Amino acid sequence: MFREMLRKKQALTEPECKEILINEKRGVLSVIGDEGYPYGFPINHYYNKKDGCIYFHCGKVGHKLDALKNCGKVSFCVYDKGYKKDGFWALNIKSVIVFGKAEVISDSDTVAEISRNLSYKFTDDESYIDKEISKFLKNTLLIKLTPEHISGKLVNES
Repeated sequence: MFREMLRKKQALTEPECKEILINEKRGVLSVIGDEGYPYGFPINHYYNKKDGCIYFHCGKVGHKLDALKNCGKVSFCVYDKGYKKDGFWALNIKSVIVFGKAEVISDSDTVAEISRNLSYKFTDDESYIDKEISKFLKNTLLIKLTPEHISGKLVNES
């Protein structure tokens, strides 16, 4: 169902893909939006090693939620900061794309737990995290992306 990568020599291994999903803070989540137009937007994420799913926090209304009500199929793209080899100008970037189905999670205990884990990607200030969760929990939902296909590759921009 999912296409094979054409440039197989550039393919990342599954552990490399997971490392990027775990370590990078942001990616672009794409849904099927209004009138069938793609709607992609930058968003923070948390990759849960336990269940292999990717989580996003969001408010209780908006374009992405409306789109997910109509179709739960999504794609999510993440890429690292890249690196340059000594003596070369071109940037080498590792990117990962995830295809899967998304669902909305409203259980407040789960929302709080995942929001806390997501927050640790940005800060380890417990008092700040506690304050933010208690302040915004009632207005927060999660989107849970269950991957159906994950692939990654190393691209040289030259």
